[in-house]
Amino acid sequence: MKSRNKDLLVGGIFLILTITFIVISMTNKPFFDWVFERHHNQWSWYLRPLFLLPFCYFAYRKSFTRMMFSIFALFTSMFWFPKPEIVSESVIDFLEFEKEYLYGEWNLSKQLLTLTIPISFIALGLAFWKRSVIMGIAVVVLMATGKMVWSIQNAGESGKSILIPAILGLLICCGLIFYGFKRLEKK
Repeated sequence: MKSRNKDLLVGGIFLILTITFIVISMTNKPFFDWVFERHHNQWSWYLRPLFLLPFCYFAYRKSFTRMMFSIFALFTSMFWFPKPEIVSESVIDFLEFEKEYLYGEWNLSKQLLTLTIPISFIALGLAFWKRSVIMGIAVVVLMATGKMVWSIQNAGESGKSILIPAILGLLICCGLIFYGFKRLEKK
């Protein structure tokens, strides 16, 4: 029982650190701008979906701490890479749209839409906690599809700049999740 409590405590700390990162990013404009300058580096766009892999694995292993660490790494990976020297116009336009969206009016519609992010992670974690690969992959597909549809629908042509990283990340994640799940089930 003590091990379970420790897992919940340390996982809770990483959850609080993730929320703190989000709050600081949203309330400290210079920090937010610094993060977004580095987020222009598309390597972070390709890397971020891969954090779903350890999240799913640790949900399967029922490690709340490691699941929350994966989420913390996913959110902070936006600024792990240096600010790029050359950025395509569509990436600049899309990230400018995202910045305006985040700093725009937070009406009920935007608040409810934002709730889909934690709900998606809860659903993904539960799917693998319960060891349902079909449900887990379905959630991953819905998460990626939702991001792509939202981006194109709201940002227009510049929203298409996420398609290749999102589709590639989706295919890699689904393939590795399925392969890994089948391997774990054999053991």
